Amino acid sequence: MSEARHSTKSVYEQVGEAALARLIAAFYRRVKDDPILRPLYPEQDLAGAERRLRLFVIQYFGGPMDYSAERGHPRLRMRHAPYAIGQAERDAWLAAMLAALDEAQISEPAYSQMRQYFEQAATFMINRPLSGALHERS
Repeated sequence: MSEARHSTKSVYEQVGEAALARLIAAFYRRVKDDPILRPLYPEQDLAGAERRLRLFVIQYFGGPMDYSAERGHPRLRMRHAPYAIGQAERDAWLAAMLAALDEAQISEPAYSQMRQYFEQAATFMINRPLSGALHERS
C-alpha cells in the first residue's frame, strides 16, 4: 500500500524544491560551456533564463505556481520560436539536462518521470526541419 501512495506523489513531493534547483543550476553550468547551446542563451539574460526554467520545472513537476503567476501560460513553442532549434540543439540540450539529472542525484521514480518529460519536451521544441527532410517536387 505504501508503494501505491508513493507512486501518486508528484516529482516535487518526491525530491523537493532544493533538488530541482540543484538540477537547473547543474544544467546551466553545462550550457555555459556547450558550443551548441551557449549561442542560444543571450549573455544579458542567462541568469533570467535560469530562473525562469527553475520556476517552470518546479511548477511543472507539482510545486508552487510561481512561473504562471509571473509569466502566464508556459507556451513553450511560442517562447522558443526565436531560436533555431534543430536536432543538434535538441540533442545537446537533452544531454546537458540528463547529465544534470545525474549530478543532482534525482532518485527513482522521479528520475524516470523527469527523463521521459525532458526527452519529449526536447523533441517538441525542434522548430527547424531536419537536413534533407524537405524535398523539392520534380
